[in-house]
Amino acid sequence: MSNDLRDAALHYHRSPQAGKIRIQATKPLSNQRDLALAYSPGVAEPCLEIEKDPLTAAIYTSKSNLVGVVTNGTAVLGLGNIGALASKPVMEGKAILFKNFADVDAYDIEVDETDVDAFCDVVAKLEPTFGGINLEDIKAPECFEIEAKLRKRMNIPVFHDDQHGTAIVSAAAVINGLRVVEKNIGDINLVVSGAGAAAMACTDLLIELGVDPKRVLMLDSRGVIHSERDGVSPVKRKFAAVTDARTLEDAMHGCDIFLGVSQPNLVSVPMLMNMAEKPLILAMANPTPEVKPELVQEHRPDAIMATGRSDYPNQVNNVLCFPFLFRGALDVGATTITPEMKAACVYALADLAHSESSEVVANYYQNESLRFGADYILPKPFDPRLITSIAPAVAQAAIDSGVATRPFKSLKEYTKSLEPLVYRTGNVMRPIFEMAQLRETRVVYTDGENDRVLRAIQDVVDQGYARPILLGQRKVILEQSKQLSLRLKIDQDFDVIECESKDLDVRLKIAKSLLDDKKADGILTGPNAKLHEQISLIEEQIGLKPNCNQMAVMHLLLLDKGSYFIADTSVHEVPTAEELANITIMAANEILRFGMEPRAALLSHSSFGSHPTESSLKMAKTKKLLTELSPTLEVDGEMKGGTALNAITRDKSGKSTLTGNANLLIMPNLDAANITYTVLKALANGISVGPIVLGARAPIHAITKTTSPRGIVNLTSLVAASVEKSS
Repeated sequence: MSNDLRDAALHYHRSPQAGKIRIQATKPLSNQRDLALAYSPGVAEPCLEIEKDPLTAAIYTSKSNLVGVVTNGTAVLGLGNIGALASKPVMEGKAILFKNFADVDAYDIEVDETDVDAFCDVVAKLEPTFGGINLEDIKAPECFEIEAKLRKRMNIPVFHDDQHGTAIVSAAAVINGLRVVEKNIGDINLVVSGAGAAAMACTDLLIELGVDPKRVLMLDSRGVIHSERDGVSPVKRKFAAVTDARTLEDAMHGCDIFLGVSQPNLVSVPMLMNMAEKPLILAMANPTPEVKPELVQEHRPDAIMATGRSDYPNQVNNVLCFPFLFRGALDVGATTITPEMKAACVYALADLAHSESSEVVANYYQNESLRFGADYILPKPFDPRLITSIAPAVAQAAIDSGVATRPFKSLKEYTKSLEPLVYRTGNVMRPIFEMAQLRETRVVYTDGENDRVLRAIQDVVDQGYARPILLGQRKVILEQSKQLSLRLKIDQDFDVIECESKDLDVRLKIAKSLLDDKKADGILTGPNAKLHEQISLIEEQIGLKPNCNQMAVMHLLLLDKGSYFIADTSVHEVPTAEELANITIMAANEILRFGMEPRAALLSHSSFGSHPTESSLKMAKTKKLLTELSPTLEVDGEMKGGTALNAITRDKSGKSTLTGNANLLIMPNLDAANITYTVLKALANGISVGPIVLGARAPIHAITKTTSPRGIVNLTSLVAASVEKSS
């Protein structure tokens, strides 16, 4: 490791706070009542419920989302037996992966014990705490015995990731590699270099999936494990082959798959040349593989290559498996990990590589091919769809194999429940999505050639949110779809209206004519024009709603503390009280589509006349107008931002009629609205939905240069949900 990387790694682990994990409360504790509920006397009630029915611990505690990452530090990475304490940074890192990839809470448990039975006694006694145990970095052969004993003693999933995680991911690579070269898994010759925990688990799983055990040769440091060899340990004995092969060079003759979990640079050029046609090479030794990809490319360009490294294609990385396997197992209260659950994980992982890549994946891996083939047989670790592909498959397998204590009623609904872990907009957008799916809406996209638009409409089509109509050049759209590896079929999944002009004015006129002719129901403009230009053209060409004399823009901002709508973020520089009242009413009506009750706060530097200025008086006047124009709307002001978002403080003042925290924030001017929105988004890691256009005659929204494909999907659904249902 370079000095620069070493220094950076040490700084990363010590600053700004020592370590990589901490505990965060999930419930408020801000007053005496909260204290009474959280601890004494209220805490006694869930205790009594759990005593009556232990399964209710999943309802009243964090147990059902808690995994213990347990080690004794005897086989840490490539560092060897460095002890329990020195392994702690690795275990904390594992906990981060659980949290970030699957929202599973994990605690590292380093046990200073090498005796198998004593170690098992410690871990088994932790069952009341955890919903699952992830064993990590325990040397062979003890790891086999430990896992077997704990699986027998504990009634929660026990999973040794070094064995079975590696096995699952490598098996998925094998499944897809064989699909590429069109070979049957039952006909291949498999050579396994290494006879440790990972190698044996990989081989066992491949045999379960169809590899003929008579076609398997496994090697350890003494060579081929064969039937005539003396001194073979019991765990290796089952892999002893009837063969004349004694060395790796012997074994590689006619080999279809080489699976290496051993030492660097073991495979020579002559060995490569003796392999079968179109071989699959999984060289997973880290950091240096059994054979370098450059050597394989030079001498066996027909081979498919995978390694454990991220700087080469086809990385066999356990993070593709364990967070999502546990997610599915925990969610249905699985009592163990069955072979069926592991197989489900393998095939879900393999199948995902066949899907077109998401925009998130494309952004992370801009210089790599993400189309299924020789260089892309496994999904990427940052593919957000891993959780919605693997967790449901594992959960369903747990139910089918009879080990689920909390089986779900609907696989579809369970999969939906995971979507907020993929897209933070998932929960708040669900009512919009459901409305969109109920309507046969035709949405026009003014820039049909745009990459983000095309990625978005793949999801729009898959989910049934709308029938896309793309304006643009047909040949360009076809070529772009092909380059993005989309499954979209022109004229079948979407329509194209030929248009060579790039001018938004021209394209918007075409879109309007489609609306007027009842050939379309809504429009998405952009993203090639600035937002204010789009708004101006929309008002000019589409027009305003009846009894509406202005347009405005609202953004929905999703923060950890809640969802907030902010207006007007783009149109009116210094709106009048009358304009603010109209904006508030339009925004409130839009919020109702989300299945939420709008609670509007008219914001100022002043609260209820504490500092009368031109701006604060304007907001007070807005409140008076709204009382007359929309008497049922819950609205109050003027008030400070902190007052709007803190019901306790507001209630103490005795001056506010607003109940609970506000969810619609109306700003006195454009600067205040836009600055608040952008600062909160940046500082609080907020996710936005928008821009949401208010006041247009027809359902229409605008795509900006920063709108992601997922954002376009959200806006499409908003358009669809705004279309009046035909009788």
